[in-house]
Amino acid sequence: MTVLAGLPPVIGRGTRLVVLGSFPSVASLQAQQYYAHPRNQFWPILSALWAVDLTALPYRSRLAEVRRRGLGIWDVYASCRREGSLDSAIEQAAWSDLSALRRLAPGLRAIAHNGGESARAMRLTRSLGLPLHRLPSTSPANASWSFERKLAAWRAVFESAGVA
Repeated sequence: MTVLAGLPPVIGRGTRLVVLGSFPSVASLQAQQYYAHPRNQFWPILSALWAVDLTALPYRSRLAEVRRRGLGIWDVYASCRREGSLDSAIEQAAWSDLSALRRLAPGLRAIAHNGGESARAMRLTRSLGLPLHRLPSTSPANASWSFERKLAAWRAVFESAGVA
């Protein structure tokens, strides 16, 4: 297995909430886009929260809307070895420089971990002194949560961070 490199952070000075995933799926790496797998519910959840059909927009426009609303996107792993897209297959992972979050986003109010694998980094993000949230994964592998249940959990976190 070759070492896979993740995607650059989508974080700016106006970021108030950052959603940290684990590592991009095969589809996301191929497209060079966060949450590119068509069954991942990340973009549909944001669409429902913001009443904007992000799924119909080109990726660049999606990112512009994300930035405009104060949301950041990144992954806890900068690189890893992995066959397929499952988090359980991640090996030899290298952490992203999560300590840089405060510098990259001086207005950051909270950090949300998208799923359990990302939440393993809470021991690192806790040191930033911000509220931490563990969100249900938007991955198609998380079929035990309905879309409505995920949306409610995400809405609560987005509202508390002022990005709903």
